[in-house]
Amino acid sequence: QVQLVESGGGLVQFGGSLRLSCAASGRISRIYTMGWYRQAPGKQRELVATITNGGTPTYTDSVKGRFTISRDNAKNTVYLQMNSLKTEDTAVYYCNADGVNVATTPPLWDLVVWGQGTLVTVSS
Repeated sequence: QVQLVESGGGLVQFGGSLRLSCAASGRISRIYTMGWYRQAPGKQRELVATITNGGTPTYTDSVKGRFTISRDNAKNTVYLQMNSLKTEDTAVYYCNADGVNVATTPPLWDLVVWGQGTLVTVSS
């Protein structure tokens, strides 16, 4: 009923920048939190940044000051601007939507939805 489509991943050099986008589609009436997680090879998936529908962001310590999360509620889209990229930022980045309400019959409440992932590779 709800899909998340990510874009913007790719290969970038150390110190470079990338911007990830994630658009949610479906009969969405509300998304409470949207965010980004990442999973590096051999490691567990970890939270990168989230943002509420009121605009309150949270960041993991390792990206503070380098990454900026933003959101367009009208478009159900979340962005992640990544600057000063490091090799340790290399991972598959997954978009997440939490607290999703869907205006189906009957309505669906508080769904959690994941995107398919987009690969970010930072070369040294």
